[in-house]
Amino acid sequence: MNSVKTVLVTGASSGIGYHSIHALKKSGYRVLASVRKAEDLQRLRSEGFETLQIDLDDSNSIRVAAENIYDLTGGRLYALFNNAAYGQPGAVEDLGRDALRAQFETNLFGTHELTKELLPMMVEAGEGRIVQNSSVLGFIALRYRGAYNASKAALEALSDTMRMELEGTGVYVSIIEPGPIRSRFRQNALKKFLENIDMKKSRLRDSYKIKLQQLESDADAPFTLGPEAVSGALLHALQSPKPRIRYRVTVPTHLFFWLKKIVPDRAMDAILKKIE
Repeated sequence: MNSVKTVLVTGASSGIGYHSIHALKKSGYRVLASVRKAEDLQRLRSEGFETLQIDLDDSNSIRVAAENIYDLTGGRLYALFNNAAYGQPGAVEDLGRDALRAQFETNLFGTHELTKELLPMMVEAGEGRIVQNSSVLGFIALRYRGAYNASKAALEALSDTMRMELEGTGVYVSIIEPGPIRSRFRQNALKKFLENIDMKKSRLRDSYKIKLQQLESDADAPFTLGPEAVSGALLHALQSPKPRIRYRVTVPTHLFFWLKKIVPDRAMDAILKKIE
């Protein structure tokens, strides 16, 4: 029997996902790299990766992909790295129902549906790893990021519940909480802001001008790390006989974890407004 373990990585076209598929392949895993766009599919295939096209907003796409994964692996998928996500900027009061729903469709509902489709293979095998790429914003909130904050907080709550429900199955659930990581996240967020936020009609239009400058900037935020920082956490979650429940990546994540425990809420609000 082939002992090489297979890992599916979503959102593999760039940033954390792209670096992760290379790190996993180098470490001896069989990698299934999923992307949404056809051009990224062809590019990764040209680099020697097995690829799948998955649109997390489309239940049929998820179902077809799950069937293909079962056939490709003979029903033996070892791990799923739920990495695909995006950020919808904008003040909560300016978020329309459709924009908020779209944020959750990708970051939570699609991620959950894919996990649900693939989990039986792991349970039947008596082993498996589900690794959720969350964020420091899964446990703290920054202004103008309400949709993303909420989607990641919900993902963490769902993951914590699933972890306890899977006890004794051999399937472990881990959450990675990155802070600022070098990727295309900001460029993608800018696109969503321009699509879904009517800045001219908002009472916060002056604040948005500053936020737009931040989204358009190529400069790294303080304490930004490369995507290899997340890949290291991912490999530990896959290889450790007792993976951590949470992997906190970057200085801000560690700092705010402890501050949240000891600083009163209003004081914490003031700190967060200064650093956003």
